[in-house]
Amino acid sequence: MLRMESPTGWWLITHPDHARLAGEFATAWGNAQFRKPEPRARVLKGIACHDDGWATRDAHPSITREGKPSAFSTELVGSYSAFEEIDLEEYLAVRERAVRVIANEDPYAGLLISMHTYSLLTAHADRSTIAAEGLQLLDAFLDHQRKFQDELISAIFADAGLTAFAKDEHTILEHFRLLQACDNLSLLTCVSFASPANLLHPLPLVGGGATEVDVTPHGERHFSLAPWPFAEAKLEFTFPARHVTGKTFASSSELEAAFVGAREERLAVILTE
Repeated sequence: MLRMESPTGWWLITHPDHARLAGEFATAWGNAQFRKPEPRARVLKGIACHDDGWATRDAHPSITREGKPSAFSTELVGSYSAFEEIDLEEYLAVRERAVRVIANEDPYAGLLISMHTYSLLTAHADRSTIAAEGLQLLDAFLDHQRKFQDELISAIFADAGLTAFAKDEHTILEHFRLLQACDNLSLLTCVSFASPANLLHPLPLVGGGATEVDVTPHGERHFSLAPWPFAEAKLEFTFPARHVTGKTFASSSELEAAFVGAREERLAVILTE
């Protein structure tokens, strides 16, 4: 779950819906300066479905020790030290499911999701916040992901439907970075992040090379990007969210009842040059 604070409570967005928004950003990605992803359908699948493994858990939201919805929030942008405020073993099981559910359908898309997961739990995780037994679980998980990535790479190289360019490790790395970029832009949107940010990695250009993209907020869920990576000069997207009234809840069952009973609404995000 992702949470966005409102004056009277919280907007809650599921991980799969956040990922669908990332997929919409990726679908619009590309212009005379920024290269579009190829193989397009398989990359877009990886980006749009990278959090499908969260669907079951997000159907039953829980609370933190403080009574807030347990969710990715603005405080966690750029840091996974709290592992989205859930039990580490449960977190890793969800991340494993998110990789496997797509890899079983498409090894190419699954590899991108595994790379994304591995990056979250190495480059962004604060190991100092994890107890010794937790570190053992985490390191075993990371070792398993590395081995699974090798299996997926073998399957990709055996796929006659993919070009040599698509199979190249540099191409795969570029697509991973695009997933990271679109995921981060969606996270900034879904928590209504109010500070300047960037899309994490240099992103590939049509003429070769790569450049970072900066994100500047201009009011609620309105961002400008520079350099501009889309074909249209202004884009508007919507995504589903449910509003629950109250800042804290007495129990997870109380929060779940409020979430299930809330009407699904569409919130907008505007992107401009």
